[in-house]
Amino acid sequence: MSTTTPLRLPPLAQRRAALESRHPTWVPRTLHGSLDEAARLWPDRPYVITDWADWTYADIRDRSIRLAAALIASGVRPGEHVAVVMANCPEFVAVKYAISRVGAAAVPVNFLNRRDELAHVLADSQAALLIVMDQHRDLDYLGMLDEIIPDWPRHGGGTRLPNLREVVVFDTHGTLLPSGTRSLAEVEAAAPAAMMMPIVGPESVADLIYTSGTTGGPKGVLLTHDMLLRTAYAAAYARGFQDGRRIHFALPMYHVFGYVEGMLPVTFVGGAIIPHVAFDPQASLDAIENHRANDMLAIPLMTRAVLDAQLERVAAGHPAELSSLTSLLSSGTASPPGLWDRIDTELGCREITTGYGMSETTASTTVTRPDDPPARRRGTNGRPRDAGAAGDPRLGGRLVVHRCVDPRTGLDVGRSAIGELQAFGPGVTPGYWNKPEATAAAFTADGWLRTGDLASIDDDEYVVLLGRANDCYRCGGEQVVPKDAEDVLLSHPAVAQAHVVPVADPRMGEAGAAFVVARPGLEVSADELGAWAAQRLARFKVPRHFFLVEAGEIPLTASGRPRKFLLAQQAESLLQKGVSG
Repeated sequence: MSTTTPLRLPPLAQRRAALESRHPTWVPRTLHGSLDEAARLWPDRPYVITDWADWTYADIRDRSIRLAAALIASGVRPGEHVAVVMANCPEFVAVKYAISRVGAAAVPVNFLNRRDELAHVLADSQAALLIVMDQHRDLDYLGMLDEIIPDWPRHGGGTRLPNLREVVVFDTHGTLLPSGTRSLAEVEAAAPAAMMMPIVGPESVADLIYTSGTTGGPKGVLLTHDMLLRTAYAAAYARGFQDGRRIHFALPMYHVFGYVEGMLPVTFVGGAIIPHVAFDPQASLDAIENHRANDMLAIPLMTRAVLDAQLERVAAGHPAELSSLTSLLSSGTASPPGLWDRIDTELGCREITTGYGMSETTASTTVTRPDDPPARRRGTNGRPRDAGAAGDPRLGGRLVVHRCVDPRTGLDVGRSAIGELQAFGPGVTPGYWNKPEATAAAFTADGWLRTGDLASIDDDEYVVLLGRANDCYRCGGEQVVPKDAEDVLLSHPAVAQAHVVPVADPRMGEAGAAFVVARPGLEVSADELGAWAAQRLARFKVPRHFFLVEAGEIPLTASGRPRKFLLAQQAESLLQKGVSG
C-alpha cells in the first residue's frame, strides 16, 4: 500500500556498531543522568514532538531541573513515592525525569482508572505527593479526589491517605481549581533558582509500575534506574536504532511498552518520540507523514486499524505518505489471522518485529530480529533479546533468559515441549512493593520468576506463547488451551476479537465462554460462531457459551491484554442471570 519507496536503513550490523562505539562497556546511570548525557550530545535535537511544538533535549533537561527543585521545595525526599496521573504529554516526560533527580520513585498511574482503583494505588504505594490531571476524556479526577479524600486541597490525604501531603493539579482544561490548590505550572514557576540535588544511585528504585495483569489485583512492580536503562539500551540495540530515530506511538507511557520501548531508548541515539494522548488511526497516519516517523509501536489491533485507515485514504485518492516508516514493533497480544501478510504487503516497512514481555521483566524480553524471516514473527514471539554492552555476560549477553517447566513438578520440560514460562536475569524485578507474600509466590526457590504464561521454546531459543496457565481448563477431563478456540474464532471473517474463559458446567465440570467482538459494519450470531468452531475443533474445545460484545466492554491491561479473570467473573454473572448465547 505504501505509495513511495521507503527510506533506506544502514545495515543492522552497522547500526549496532555505532551504538557499541558509544557504549563499549556498560556504565550504570540514573534516568536523569542518561538524559543529561543525551542533552550534552544533542542539546538542540527534538526529544518530544507534538503537532503544536517540539521539546528539545535541552528543554526537557532544563524543565526537569526546575521541577525537581520545586518538588524538593515541596518537601519530597529521596526514597519517597510521587504518584503521577498524566497522559502522553511533554510534561509527563519532564516530570518523570524530575522525580528521578529528587531520588524519589515515580508511581505512574493508569489514567483510565476509576475512583476506587485510583484510591487503591495511592494507598498501597504510600505516595507522598500526587500530580494529577484535572480531567481526561470523561474522567473527572478532582471529583474522584473529592470522594476519596474530602477537603484534599487543604489537608492532602487526611486520615485515609496519611502519607499524601499534597496534590498538584496538571491543568489541562482550564478548570477553576479549589482554593488552596496549586497547579503544576504554579509549582514550577515558584521553584527556587538554585537547589542542591541529592545523590541518587543507579540501583535505587526509579518506578513502581502498578500492573493489574490478566489474572489478579494491582501490585507495584519495583524497577531500578539501571534495570530501566539497560532494557532501554537493549531495545535500541536489538532493533538497531539508527541515529535520530523517531518513534510514534499512542501506547501510554505509564506502562513499560511506551516507556521503555519508546521514551527511554531514543535517548541513546538522539532520537525523538511522537506520542499521542489517545489512539486514533487517522491521527497516527498524520503523525507518521507530518513528522517523518521512522518507527511505530502498537499492539496488533492498533496496527490493523492503521492499515484500515490507510485503505480508506487510498480509496479516497489521498493515501498518507509513509516512506519514512522503516520499522514497526507490533506486540502485546495475539495477532489476528492475516495481519502479518497485510503488514508486509500494505505498509512497506523494511523491519517488522514482534515480541513478548511484562512489567515484571521491565519490558520486552524476547523479540524477533529485524532481519528474521517472516515465518519467525508469524509463528513465534521472538528469542531472548540481544542486549549488547548492557547484557549479562553470565547469561550470554542477555538481560533475561527463559525456561519452560512442568507446573506440577517444577522440572524443565526441555525444548519444544509446553510448560510454564519462567524468567531469570538482571532485567527481572526484585519483587512487588510492600507485598512480601506475593513476591515469594512469584519466584521459585532458585530465583526464577513465574510468568504464568504457557509456552514452548524451540532449539533456536524462540518462544511460542500459548496462553495463560490460569486460563486453561478441563472440559470432561480434557485439558483445553483457550488459544486454540480463539484462533479459530478469529479466522471467521466477521470477528475482530475473541477471548475464551472457563466457566463452571454441571455436566462437563468446566466449559468455555467466548466473548466475541465483531468487525466494524459486520454481524455474526452465536449459532454461526458455534457452528464455525464445531467444524474446526474437537468437541471439547468448542465454547459452550458466546457473548457478543463491543470492543469497549473488554477489560484490558495497559498493554492491551484482556483481563481474563474479570471476563470469567462477567461470564459467571451473566450465566447466573440466564444470559447465554
